[in-house]
Amino acid sequence: MTATFRTLATATAVALTAVAAQANPMVGGAPMYASKNIIQNAVNSKDHTTLVAAVKAAGLVKTLEGKGPFTVFAPTNEAFAKLPEGTVQTLLKPENKAKLQQILTCHVLAGKETVADIEKVAMQTGKATLNTLGGCKLTAFEKDGKLMIEDENGGTATVTIPDVMQSNGVIQVIDTVMLPKS
Repeated sequence: MTATFRTLATATAVALTAVAAQANPMVGGAPMYASKNIIQNAVNSKDHTTLVAAVKAAGLVKTLEGKGPFTVFAPTNEAFAKLPEGTVQTLLKPENKAKLQQILTCHVLAGKETVADIEKVAMQTGKATLNTLGGCKLTAFEKDGKLMIEDENGGTATVTIPDVMQSNGVIQVIDTVMLPKS
């Protein structure tokens, strides 16, 4: 009876792990756990090392570990690499902390907004205006079946991995850094 119980328990654990893996995608080669907060998950993504370094340099770790909920449009390392050469290194300097904070908070919404939530609003009006914690107005719209996010300068990002659920919100992985109005 004990062996049967162990087999059943093991099979149940494997099945629950499979369901959890389907519920939340892998990001940067790491599993994302809905039971962990934004920072706890982001530090494990090899595709978000630049973002994590920037969040640390900007002093925003405690904020993004907070209760939230937050929606974070999370640029990948490749997104940061698209910026002009030297931009990231300059922004990471202590004297540029305020500018870095502004850029990063222009990637964060108050509330937990899934792609379906954003697309629902965009479908009604053609576009959805997203007001960020950094005071930026992003514009969301659908193109070729993907959610696009446009910053105030006309820069456009594609949501490449949608709806990565977190204990304090949701991450939407994007392929371009959103910049405040210049």
